[in-house]
Amino acid sequence: MNILVIEDNPDLVANLYDYLEGNGHTVDAANDAHTGLRFALDNRYDVIVLDLMLPGMDGLEVCEQLRERGNETSVLMLTARDTLDDKLQGFAHGADDYLVKPFALQELEVRLKALVRRARGETTRRCLEVGDLKFDQDTLEVTRGDKKIVLPPIPLKILGLLMRQSPRVLTRQEIEREIWGDAPPDSDALRAHMHLLRAAVDKPFDRALLRTLHGIGYQLVEPDAVQA
Repeated sequence: MNILVIEDNPDLVANLYDYLEGNGHTVDAANDAHTGLRFALDNRYDVIVLDLMLPGMDGLEVCEQLRERGNETSVLMLTARDTLDDKLQGFAHGADDYLVKPFALQELEVRLKALVRRARGETTRRCLEVGDLKFDQDTLEVTRGDKKIVLPPIPLKILGLLMRQSPRVLTRQEIEREIWGDAPPDSDALRAHMHLLRAAVDKPFDRALLRTLHGIGYQLVEPDAVQA
């Protein structure tokens, strides 16, 4: 991957350089918003890692200006702000993913790869896979390992959504909007469907793939990609 990092913390930038370039990626870095914006507009990158708090202007404005100028490069926003409102602000300004500091470098790389796959259209593949969990979107067959899993329609739709977006965390509001549109059911409905989904895809197995982030939403991800 060809990655642009817009971040003013030199220690974090050094760590990102060492880890990402050590894994075969190419990294450019800018330590302020205006330089980062110029780099992003003048060069071609697969993905941008964007800090929220930057000299000159904040990452929200950088992201917004990129989108206004027609730059559709995927953006993963980094920040120490961890409230739901902060995350929603990031997505509203054009971010594609959101990672809270401190974070595991391995998770960052996994998320960047997922963003690049989606941008290249690879997530339109008909067979979705997360770890040993597979979902054939043509036959609607779900398997984990050699075990077939049967799900009701709503949990099946939620599973497909989480797998397509993996490893991104989806807020409750995002899931409800995708599944029910502008007429979501009562507040306990999603929780009930998630309970059924977890019972089917995780309970019979040694490793859990479905994570609940209390007060935020849900994530389907391989355990090794998540910081303990």
